[in-house]
Order: sequence, then structure tokens, then C-alpha cells
Amino acid sequence: MNLHQFRFVQEAVRRDLNLTETAKALFTSQPGVSKAILELEGELGIDIFARHGKRLRRVTEPGQQVLKAIEIILREVGNLKRIGDEFSKQDAGTLSIATTHSQARYFLPEPVVQLRKRFPKVNISLHQGSPEQVARMLIEEVADIGLATESLATIAGLVTLPCYEWQHAVVMPAGHPLAQLERISLEDLALLPLVTYHPSYSGRSRVDQAFAARHLKPDIVLEAIDADVIKTYVRIGLGVGIVAEAAVRDEPLGSDLVARPVGHLFGQNVTRVAFKRGAYLRNYVYAFAEMLSGRLNRAAITRAMESEPGDIGQGGDYQL
Repeated sequence: MNLHQFRFVQEAVRRDLNLTETAKALFTSQPGVSKAILELEGELGIDIFARHGKRLRRVTEPGQQVLKAIEIILREVGNLKRIGDEFSKQDAGTLSIATTHSQARYFLPEPVVQLRKRFPKVNISLHQGSPEQVARMLIEEVADIGLATESLATIAGLVTLPCYEWQHAVVMPAGHPLAQLERISLEDLALLPLVTYHPSYSGRSRVDQAFAARHLKPDIVLEAIDADVIKTYVRIGLGVGIVAEAAVRDEPLGSDLVARPVGHLFGQNVTRVAFKRGAYLRNYVYAFAEMLSGRLNRAAITRAMESEPGDIGQGGDYQL
């Protein structure tokens, strides 16, 4: 048996047992993938996959155990490569970060600049996506570190730690009647057309939960993943925006918009940093995590990575 066979099996599962797509992803031929999987099954004396003709239909019960072992083997092979890179190249390489647009746009610029100053030989690869995509990039080792508000804490195979808290803000045209109120209420917002995040992004779940708890149905006329897009549609009069506070706090809004914090309505959101459980983290990955938050340090991250999933709550959610 060999690593190529392991990779073919793992990729076949990732590609929903489609061997044509598996072959494309691995830049090889479909017959070659089929032959390698059959040879591995022959060496093990079990069927990893149940078949209908030549098509793979499902992973068998022993196949599930094989997949777990393959995951560990390939993870450790990756760790060996990273260890070799670290000690041969010292503080050089590429830091791959998976995150959402909001984190990349408003939170990460300063830590990224700090990292480049401290590690000038480290290049940065920034991958943006939904929280679910961030988790997948970590699991598949496309990224070394992930940052998002939703989803990460419940994903098996990840270790997550709290990074920072933030609240939402309401943004509206200057002179809007809402801006004259001393304290904005959910009832006030429920009467207005709203422009806010897509349900998978930037604490939108807390917004929905707050309205539902008061038995109110908000009139959300547009959803987006980008606070800059939300502000654009507020400017043209489509509605009142609900955005992450950083989107209106850290840069001037101009004379045409005003913002009000509404943490009293939607509570505090927690952005979390995440790593793949069992992954080898290079020195500059630890350093970058420390730049993200004063809560994070190498010792805390190491404890979380070495703990058992059952010791730290659902998924890999580690409370500092």
C-alpha cells in the first residue's frame, strides 16, 4: 500500500464517490484511480466501498475505519513536510488564512501588517468564503488558520478559541427619523425595510433570534455578504442597514450616513480562531494568532490542540 492509494480513497469520498471528478482533482486518469483503490482493497482484504457495477455507491462499515486511519496518516505526512519546511527554511514560507469578507476587510489588515514586519520572508495567502467554506478549507489543509463568527465551534475536526467580541450597528441616511431616537428598539426596526447580511454571515443568526424572541417579523429587503455593499444600498435609499460595528467604526462614513450601535438589541458576537485538530503549526502561525488577540498565546493554543474533543465541549470549542 502507498500514499497515492490513500489519497485516491480520501479524495473519492470528498468528491461524493465520483471517480471522474476524483481523477480531475488529482490530475490523473479515472481507470488509474479505480485500479489503485481496488489494489488497496485487495491488500487489506476488505471492501472500502460498496459498488453497483463499476460505480461506487457508499462507504462500507470497515471502509469507515479505513478512512479514519487514512486521515491520520495523511495528516501526519503533512505535518512531517511542515516540520521539514520549518527547520530548513526557518521563518519563511506561506501563511494561508481562511476567513470571511468582513474579517478580511475590517479586522485582519493590522495583524497582517504586523506579521509581515516581524516575518518579512513569510508570504500571505488570504482565502475568503462563507464560515462553512472556512471550516472546509481548514479540514482539507488549504489553510493553516481560520477566522469567522459562525459555525466554526461546532465542526468536528477543528479546535477553536475565542478571539474577540463585537456588536452590530445600524447605519442609515443622515437625517433619517431613526437617527433622532435616543435608543433604537426592535419595534422601531421592524417597521422599516432592512438591508443586512446573508444568514450565514456576520452574526445574522443573532439578529434573527432577537426579532423572533419578540415575535416580530423584520422586513429584510436585501441580503449581502459585504458591509460595503450594504452601505451602498442604504445610500441609495433601499433601507436601513444592520452591519458589524467595525464596518462603520473604523472608517469615515461621509456626511450622507450615520450609525448607531445596537448591541443592546442583538447582544455580543464572538469571532473565533480555528485550527485543524492534530495539525502541525509553524512558529509564524502561533505568532500571527497572538497578533489577533491578547487572549491567544502559544501555550493556550497548544493546550487546546492537545486536548480531547470531549474535554472542551461540542466540536473543538475551547474556552480560554
